[in-house]
Amino acid sequence: MLRQALNGLLGLGLFLLLSGCMVNETKPLPKINPVQASQQIADDELLDVGVHEFGTNISEEQAKDTDKLAKDRIYPEIRKAEARFIPAQLRATLESSGQWGAVRVVPSNVEFVDVSVSGRILESTGAKLALEVTVKDSTGRVWINKKKYESPADTGSYKTDASLRARDPFQNVYSEIANDMVAARDKLLVENRRDIRRVTELRFAQDLAPKALEGYVAKDPKGMMTVTRLPAKDDPYTSRIEKIRERDVAVVDTVNGYYANFSDAMKDSYGSWRRSSFDEIEKEDRDRNKARTRTFLGAAAVLASIFVPGQCASTDYNCRRIESAARTAGAIGGTAAVLSGIKKYSDAKVHAQALKELSESFQGEVQPQVVDVEGRTLRLTGTADEQYKEWRELLHQLYLEETGVTVAAPDAVSGTTPATTAVPASSPPAADAKAPVKVAEEKPDPGTPVRP
Repeated sequence: MLRQALNGLLGLGLFLLLSGCMVNETKPLPKINPVQASQQIADDELLDVGVHEFGTNISEEQAKDTDKLAKDRIYPEIRKAEARFIPAQLRATLESSGQWGAVRVVPSNVEFVDVSVSGRILESTGAKLALEVTVKDSTGRVWINKKKYESPADTGSYKTDASLRARDPFQNVYSEIANDMVAARDKLLVENRRDIRRVTELRFAQDLAPKALEGYVAKDPKGMMTVTRLPAKDDPYTSRIEKIRERDVAVVDTVNGYYANFSDAMKDSYGSWRRSSFDEIEKEDRDRNKARTRTFLGAAAVLASIFVPGQCASTDYNCRRIESAARTAGAIGGTAAVLSGIKKYSDAKVHAQALKELSESFQGEVQPQVVDVEGRTLRLTGTADEQYKEWRELLHQLYLEETGVTVAAPDAVSGTTPATTAVPASSPPAADAKAPVKVAEEKPDPGTPVRP
């Protein structure tokens, strides 16, 4: 019985050895491309898209345990760079399809856009990419709700530097997201798409002049924003807010250009890091499998040499000497196999350390950039949201200059001093910085009701 068990153990070990020696050939994945627009889309149905920075999916508590993160192949500085790089790749994919209006990468607090894309990085190595993505429009309609997109790397992109530049190893992920967005949009009626654009414009205007444009947009019973009436074509508020919106778009375009430059600057080094990451992960996994197989077979050989009962008669001394030598050789060989397995585990750790060092060396190559917008310096690192918030405050000030609506100064409301305070050139210096701005208020046109 013991002999049968050991023979079975050795048979299983032989199978593992053979399977461990076989190297699976990794073939390039079938390519998924974004669906192209088959005809020109009318301007009033062409939706703009804002792709927000993705979440790193690293909590403050997790960030403290750097060893655990490294073991999970998560490197915080690289993940921060990826949170900007991945949206830029998705933006390029959406733009290339011809299905959308302006497609931009924007900070997370940019909310007045027709279609918003947000997400977080679940896993990102040179071997695999997994994202969680949510897409919704300005009316509050959810197109994609926390859907997981994942794919192994397309190894064809890793063959040469030229192939790596030509196609991202995870382009299939971006294409799948883009195609799902087109499918969701195509389910909407033409009037739904037009309403999305109207709601975006009115929400932007209402944010600047909530009292003047009160009642133009309201929530329906389902919690979605709907247009209740439209401003008159000659409404002075409309033309003024349109001018301010043009400035806002210019700022967002500048920010989008920053993300594009950031992506281009890190593309080569990040591509090389991904390829090295893929190679190191492959070596680590392969060595781990070999180590497991060798250790198993070595232990089986030692057990067999000790516990398999003798087959020689007690009087056959030559047979017993040969059997004893075989037992000794089996024990020595088995022990050597176990030690070889331990060495393979050690090699795997070396590869993991090499991957960590590669990542740390790459971190030094990704530096924040500074952009100038209308004489203002914006340092867009992890605080892009705050910088855009400052810009929104400046827009409110610009609106005060151009319309002269009575509103409380920002610091009178919040108790804090605004980063930028715009004062009309024709106005004298304010005697009290905390006093509200008091000027004549124009009455808005009652507007045109929206016909059902």
